Amino acid sequence: MTEHETGQRADDEFIVDTEDCEERERAHRERGTARPITVVGNPVLHRECKDVTEFDDELAKLIDDMFASQRAAEGVGLAANQIGVDLKVFVYDCPDDEGVRHVGVVCNPVLEELPAERRVLDDSNEGCLSVPGAYAPLARPDYAVVRGQDAQGKPIRVRGTGYFARCLQHETDHLYGRLYIDRLSKRERKDVLRQMAESTPRYETVPND
Repeated sequence: MTEHETGQRADDEFIVDTEDCEERERAHRERGTARPITVVGNPVLHRECKDVTEFDDELAKLIDDMFASQRAAEGVGLAANQIGVDLKVFVYDCPDDEGVRHVGVVCNPVLEELPAERRVLDDSNEGCLSVPGAYAPLARPDYAVVRGQDAQGKPIRVRGTGYFARCLQHETDHLYGRLYIDRLSKRERKDVLRQMAESTPRYETVPND
């Protein structure tokens, strides 16, 4: 997603992802290597990714590279298939609507169903690093809860409001092979692809054959 894991939990608790954000993000990024971003049309973006089953050094290296890639592309969220890796993991460095910064990683995310009273839709603009230079309004709930695992395989739950809620939904979608433009009407999708065709990405992308 474009710009404009630390706590123990019981079953009803959420991770704290708002502390030491600068230090945690920098540590990942400085260990990692930025990779080019895959764009719409690349097959890895259009199918469900594989579950993460090995929580090892290779996964840790991937997460470092994802943070480096996210920063290089000036994004607020990045799914593994956006750098060509077929695994269910995403990272984020995203503010909520109150300006509170959230930094973390989720493996094998599942978006929890919201009770009806929590489903308040927000139709703000949405963009995507894999659809560079394009934006469209898209209605999504302004509150989201994602459950999954952290980089060590421990169960976690993450919650977000506003812009961060949009990020959590957007990145989870990616790992199930769905781009935000897949939620648009045919007319809106056509307009987004036109915007993309007329723009020049500000970061390195992988050309589609």
